[in-house]
Amino acid sequence: MSIFVSKEDIREFLRLNIISQIVLVKEKLKFFERKYGCSFEEFERKVKSGREVFEEWDDYIEWKAYVESLKDLEEKLGQVENAKDIKVT
Repeated sequence: MSIFVSKEDIREFLRLNIISQIVLVKEKLKFFERKYGCSFEEFERKVKSGREVFEEWDDYIEWKAYVESLKDLEEKLGQVENAKDIKVT
Protein backbone atom coordinates (compact mmCIF):
# COMPACT_ATOMS: atom_id res chain seq x y z
CA MET A 1 0.00 0.00 0.00
CA SER A 2 1.35 3.41 -0.93
CA ILE A 3 0.50 6.73 0.65
CA PHE A 4 1.29 9.91 -1.18
CA VAL A 5 1.80 13.14 0.70
CA SER A 6 2.41 16.41 -1.05
CA LYS A 7 4.86 19.04 0.08
CA GLU A 8 1.87 21.29 0.64
CA ASP A 9 0.37 18.65 2.99
CA ILE A 10 3.62 18.62 4.95
CA ARG A 11 3.70 22.42 5.12
CA GLU A 12 0.10 22.50 6.36
CA PHE A 13 0.78 19.81 8.98
CA LEU A 14 3.80 21.72 10.28
CA ARG A 15 1.85 24.98 10.24
CA LEU A 16 -1.05 23.53 12.24
CA ASN A 17 1.30 21.83 14.68
CA ILE A 18 3.09 25.10 15.40
CA ILE A 19 -0.20 27.00 15.69
CA SER A 20 -1.47 24.50 18.26
CA GLN A 21 1.71 25.03 20.29
CA ILE A 22 1.30 28.81 20.01
CA VAL A 23 -2.25 28.57 21.37
CA LEU A 24 -1.05 26.65 24.44
CA VAL A 25 1.78 29.11 25.10
CA LYS A 26 -0.57 32.10 24.74
CA GLU A 27 -2.90 30.55 27.31
CA LYS A 28 -0.02 30.33 29.78
CA LEU A 29 0.90 33.95 29.05
CA LYS A 30 -2.71 35.04 29.69
CA PHE A 31 -2.68 33.10 32.97
CA PHE A 32 0.30 35.11 34.24
CA GLU A 33 -1.14 38.39 32.95
CA ARG A 34 -4.38 37.70 34.87
CA LYS A 35 -2.52 36.50 37.97
CA TYR A 36 -0.43 39.67 38.24
CA GLY A 37 -2.68 42.13 36.41
CA CYS A 38 0.09 43.40 34.16
CA SER A 39 2.19 42.67 31.10
CA PHE A 40 5.39 40.64 31.25
CA GLU A 41 7.49 43.79 30.77
CA GLU A 42 5.80 45.52 33.72
CA PHE A 43 6.19 42.42 35.88
CA GLU A 44 9.85 42.07 34.89
CA ARG A 45 10.56 45.64 36.01
CA LYS A 46 8.76 45.01 39.31
CA VAL A 47 10.63 41.77 40.02
CA LYS A 48 14.03 43.21 39.15
CA SER A 49 13.57 46.41 41.16
CA GLY A 50 11.87 45.15 44.31
CA ARG A 51 12.80 42.81 47.10
CA GLU A 52 12.99 39.17 46.15
CA VAL A 53 9.76 37.22 46.56
CA PHE A 54 10.41 33.58 45.72
CA GLU A 55 6.98 32.84 44.18
CA GLU A 56 7.22 35.93 41.98
CA TRP A 57 10.78 35.06 40.97
CA ASP A 58 9.74 31.51 40.04
CA ASP A 59 6.78 32.86 38.05
CA TYR A 60 9.07 35.39 36.36
CA ILE A 61 11.42 32.64 35.17
CA GLU A 62 8.53 30.54 33.87
CA TRP A 63 6.75 33.53 32.29
CA LYS A 64 9.97 34.62 30.57
CA ALA A 65 10.43 31.09 29.16
CA TYR A 66 6.92 31.23 27.68
CA VAL A 67 7.60 34.67 26.17
CA GLU A 68 10.76 33.34 24.53
CA SER A 69 8.99 30.18 23.43
CA LEU A 70 6.28 32.25 21.73
CA LYS A 71 8.90 34.25 19.83
CA ASP A 72 10.60 31.03 18.68
CA LEU A 73 7.33 29.44 17.60
CA GLU A 74 6.24 32.55 15.70
CA GLU A 75 9.60 32.57 13.93
CA LYS A 76 9.23 28.89 13.01
CA LEU A 77 5.71 29.54 11.74
CA GLY A 78 7.02 32.32 9.52
CA GLN A 79 9.73 30.04 8.19
CA VAL A 80 7.22 27.32 7.35
CA GLU A 81 4.78 29.74 5.74
CA ASN A 82 7.50 31.43 3.68
CA ALA A 83 9.50 28.33 2.74
CA LYS A 84 10.23 28.35 -0.97
CA ASP A 85 11.50 24.82 -1.10
CA ILE A 86 10.56 21.87 1.08
CA LYS A 87 12.81 18.85 0.95
CA VAL A 88 11.70 15.52 2.31
CA THR A 89 14.37 13.09 3.36
